Amino acid sequence: MVLQVAPAPAATLPATRKRVFSGIQPSGAVTIGNYLGAIRRWVQQQHQHQSIHAIVNLHAMTVPYDPADLRQRTIDLATVLIACGIDPEKAILFMQSEVPEHTELTWVLATQTMFGELNRMTQFKDKGRGDERAGAGLFFYPVLMASDILLYDTDSVPVGEDQRQHLELTRDVAERFNATYGETFVVPQPDIEAEGARIMSLDDPTKKMSKSGAPGSYIAFQDTSDEIRKKIMRAVTDSGSEIVAREDKPALTNLLGIFSLMTDTPVAELERRYEGAGYGTFKKELAEAVVAHMEPIQQRLAELAANPGEIIRILDRGTERAREIATPKMRQVREVTGISLVR
Repeated sequence: MVLQVAPAPAATLPATRKRVFSGIQPSGAVTIGNYLGAIRRWVQQQHQHQSIHAIVNLHAMTVPYDPADLRQRTIDLATVLIACGIDPEKAILFMQSEVPEHTELTWVLATQTMFGELNRMTQFKDKGRGDERAGAGLFFYPVLMASDILLYDTDSVPVGEDQRQHLELTRDVAERFNATYGETFVVPQPDIEAEGARIMSLDDPTKKMSKSGAPGSYIAFQDTSDEIRKKIMRAVTDSGSEIVAREDKPALTNLLGIFSLMTDTPVAELERRYEGAGYGTFKKELAEAVVAHMEPIQQRLAELAANPGEIIRILDRGTERAREIATPKMRQVREVTGISLVR
């Protein structure tokens, strides 16, 4: 199947629309946690804002990986994003490594980033501190993330709570750079949505749903309808029998949140609907709701996956559009910092 994609509009978009940048790593199976917490919002935002979506494959190099697998995961991720509704005619979808300005700006921003700031990053503390085998890329990760965002004069960044610290560093670096070299970068604002921003594991509601967890802890786009049903029916629940979203019921709160987002039904309405019902009935109907929501996306995913060459073409066009923004911005950075002889 060949996708019919019209020529994309120029990357210089109306100034009245807010520019929003999102990055996602090609680090494995995409879960409904990724979808409900981020991708679903990106699809909605592309109709109101100037949306730029980078598949940040350079970030995926901070841990051991197989090159062929990384290539495939990049294509797979682009396919999922399009199947979910990211429209390459409305949004810019591209591969980070194909825009060399990202890495060039990273070095420039590194001169404005303090060692102590990077040393305090929570994710580095969790993943790399104390391990002499940890790559320097893991330590440097937040500077590359700042480059990703600032390169596009981003107004707003939809992020999860776990990335708030990195975005605060981005803002600090942008302000420091502007104070040193003159107003160059837009200082981005975080866009953190409380509802749906953190979908938790099905087998441990104290942990965020992640593709790095056990297979039964998450629902992936590649899961069949039967696999989805089994995973939800096996999901942990809380003591007691009330189906309510409450601090002392983290498992039910998580499942109700998934149900609410998948069906656009307020949690309070779901609580009323299942008052007095057992966990079995609730989970069975939740499973059917998830299956019904996922089926058209999975059908579209199968159609797109049959033509990977078209996905590559879409990414190539996205790279062209991204560079229409990144190249002049990097030229400006070179001029104000004095590393270009042209002024």
